[in-house]
Amino acid sequence: MDLDAFPRQFARTRYFTLGVPGAVSVSPDGERVLFLRTHGGEDTVSCLWQLRLADGAAERVLADPAELRPGGDDGDIPEAERIRRERARETTSGIVAYSADEARQTVAFALDGELWVASAESLAGLPETQSARLVPAAGPVVDPQIDPTGQRVAYVTDGALHVVELADSSDRALAEPENEEVSYGLAEHVAAESFRDRGYWWAPDGQQLLAARVDNSPVQRWWIADPASPQTQPRAVRYPAAGTANADVSLHVLRLDGGRTQVRWDRTAFEYLIRAGWDAHGPLLAVQSRDQRTVLILAADQASGATTVLRTETDPAWVEIIHGAPLRTASGRLVWVADLGGSRRLMVAGDPVTPDGVQVREVLSADGETVYFTATQEPTEEHLWRYVPGLGTVRLSQEPGLHSGAAAGGTVVRLSHIEQGRTAAVMRPGEPDVPIACLDANPVLTPRITWLTVGERGLRTALLLPSWYRLGTRLPVLMSPYGGPALQRVVRARTAFFCEDQWFAESGFAVLVVDGRGTPGRGPAWDKTVFGDTITVVLEDQVEALQEVGAKYEDLDLSRVGIRGWSFGGFLAAMAVIRRPDVFHAASAGAAPHDQRLYDTHWRERFLGLPQDHPAAYDYCSPISSAADLTRPLLLIHGMADDNVVVAHTLRMSAALLAAGRPHQVLPLSGSTHTPTDEETLSHLLRHELDFFRAALGGMRTDEATAAAH
Repeated sequence: MDLDAFPRQFARTRYFTLGVPGAVSVSPDGERVLFLRTHGGEDTVSCLWQLRLADGAAERVLADPAELRPGGDDGDIPEAERIRRERARETTSGIVAYSADEARQTVAFALDGELWVASAESLAGLPETQSARLVPAAGPVVDPQIDPTGQRVAYVTDGALHVVELADSSDRALAEPENEEVSYGLAEHVAAESFRDRGYWWAPDGQQLLAARVDNSPVQRWWIADPASPQTQPRAVRYPAAGTANADVSLHVLRLDGGRTQVRWDRTAFEYLIRAGWDAHGPLLAVQSRDQRTVLILAADQASGATTVLRTETDPAWVEIIHGAPLRTASGRLVWVADLGGSRRLMVAGDPVTPDGVQVREVLSADGETVYFTATQEPTEEHLWRYVPGLGTVRLSQEPGLHSGAAAGGTVVRLSHIEQGRTAAVMRPGEPDVPIACLDANPVLTPRITWLTVGERGLRTALLLPSWYRLGTRLPVLMSPYGGPALQRVVRARTAFFCEDQWFAESGFAVLVVDGRGTPGRGPAWDKTVFGDTITVVLEDQVEALQEVGAKYEDLDLSRVGIRGWSFGGFLAAMAVIRRPDVFHAASAGAAPHDQRLYDTHWRERFLGLPQDHPAAYDYCSPISSAADLTRPLLLIHGMADDNVVVAHTLRMSAALLAAGRPHQVLPLSGSTHTPTDEETLSHLLRHELDFFRAALGGMRTDEATAAAH
């Protein structure tokens, strides 16, 4: 075990995400699978691949950026594409997204702002280098989408929505921005962060599109700069902070003949366009009120723009948005997810089709009348499920872990992340599974997890001890939570987080990870305990689990407890060391939203309402308000280029601590966004955190830990 090698491996593998198949889609006949994957666990360039079941399930590259653009470095991508990738937390380069026609025969993608089209049929005999061709475009290409018939491609350039005919490369603008604050076909900031990553959708006949028009002029302008590069002009961003104006979003039917119709709903009462799409039954959309307590599912008439309410969902806290819902089956039966009887249930044509106790997490697709989805029963696991009318629901994955997938034509691709690593397989009735290669790197250390359920609420907890630990060896404790609504940490998978935790454990700590109230996977009531107060019960559960585990494992030294986290986890770490210094003795807070008023409307107002209406809640849940109470060591970390949780959060927190005379450390990450990927930055950041906790809590030196590990 090479402890010194791990931080660099962690960085070079982009958190062990490289080499993993993603963006999987299946042809309607179930015979071909398309997916994206890099060539290995440390290769950052993503390629488009195809697997043909009729050809012995051989995997072949359909498009490789190294062959299409020799010497390309991913340095010329449009600014709008950079923003889209940041919102999606995309860590690779090359082909990071693609669009395929209905038959999965022709595929469109962007590469360094250029439009490329690949033909799946070319794999039958032509060289791989002839499988893709460059298509002329009117400008730098963002989010190209091929129409379902495979005859034309739409794309966004400079805020305008264009369509290019593949037969003759003729290009036309279907919608052009009226001014520099308007765009067509792109998702606005809160949509891309919280509920929708697309801005336009093709009609099945390829003759019309449904497109969002986004007017950002009501949204306040912020400036993102890197002080380490004073020669670089600051970047203007429209950021809708809590309590301020959102973008004005409308929806339009755009026809290839130049016709245009606006889709009508009460946009004052329902300003969030959370879902949109177009199937064989026409346009389908979902809109949400500013207070997020009401969602309308609407069918739209493409000729008149009139809408009809298909379903209304309400909740006294908020209506949860589930990715992939609503949608309609081939016959037009409406599929969505609703909170009923303590469970988040799949609804088909008005009836709940999943049993109580199954928490639906995502709706994947409808294949005819069959619906595929993921759901949780045991909170540490997420499984792939299928619903068939008349037969009910069946779970398609069995091994403990996280499972998702894609399906069409009776073929199912199962993507699994388990304790042994990642796997992918093609499943067909009556046939053996066909594996898809996962090329991710094998970590230089393996998480050694003791799974625990503690306390009266059954808090799912993971304890990681050094491999060299023996009874009687007293260890300082390092808690490593996320703790918030966006993410579970205690899952039965070999996640990058657990690998990171094990590295800290091997360095001389007992690492404790706890999912408390407010984290996903336990049902609506559990989720909504944080409504109006995002810290009290969250912190209570961390303390309860620590004390329960400490009582069971006497070698855990509860007089030396640190806590570290990123984003919400960083917020929780800062609050823990300020509010409970009797329990927590040092904290590291990375990219934390310290000032609740500085975070975006949709995410923050979901839990705390409008700051104008609930100022006390915003103050109570902001560490800045309690900065003067700090008595323990605190390390603040933040990327200077972060445009999600902007660096102003940490700067304001530091200013409040300084004004109160409270010593602390600040580590700025020059050029880093919300997800640092630079190898030097990320590897040395881990070592800096380790040194901080060793100094604050005591513990082994690096040479001692390395010797113990061997």
